Amino acid sequence: MEILLLFGAGLLAGAVNSLAGGGSFVLFPALLLAGVPPIAANATNTFASLPGYATGALAFGKDIMQFRDKLIPYSIAAAVGGYLGAELLLQVSDAQFAKVVPWLIGLAVFMFAIGGNINQWLSTYSAGSKKMAFGVVAGLFVLLVLVNLYGGFFNGGHGILLLAFFALAGLTNIHAMNGFKLVLSVIVASIAVTRFAIAGSIAWYEGSFAFAGTLIGGFISARLAYRIPTNVIRNAVVIYGVFLTAIFFWKTYF
Repeated sequence: MEILLLFGAGLLAGAVNSLAGGGSFVLFPALLLAGVPPIAANATNTFASLPGYATGALAFGKDIMQFRDKLIPYSIAAAVGGYLGAELLLQVSDAQFAKVVPWLIGLAVFMFAIGGNINQWLSTYSAGSKKMAFGVVAGLFVLLVLVNLYGGFFNGGHGILLLAFFALAGLTNIHAMNGFKLVLSVIVASIAVTRFAIAGSIAWYEGSFAFAGTLIGGFISARLAYRIPTNVIRNAVVIYGVFLTAIFFWKTYF
């Protein structure tokens, strides 16, 4: 049953990550339910989500090439932020992290729910981004490092923060943005997983079943992304995320 739970959660998480984002809302609690401690569950969630990001990014390959001029600077910001976030996670205890988890999930759900409005507002605000001064461009780079620091520390909600950043930077093609999001997620997750592995924070046995699920779910769903309306999926993720946030707050503080 544990194997089926983790593989099924990985399959669903990989699918949701490719279609709309928010797969960690499925996989992270499944790992906790399987008995993995909070910090190890978070690290293992990042490890297990990695193949779904990679296969999803491959499926969006043609769209991503629209932003090839941004690949190097954005990748550097992803690597730096991912490493700093992983280091930050390893400095806290399970008890401390457990206290923070409800707030992190709540923030991620909130950002996920209003992401469309944020992206629309930021797109309008950044309409002249190509003419921005160097200081503003540098500020965007620092902001991207911070977004990816969040992703290295806690994987849930990282994708919607990246989409909001892309809108601020003047990107508009949603399929290309989704693909680019997955590329940066691969970098952040790879750096973080390497650091977690060195620290011995990954539950390899449990994570391997979820890993297999996300590998399959991410690729299949990315192929279907052009046919399946994301609004239904996004609404379901928000409802589930709110329910999950309430459960975590209840278990942690009551």
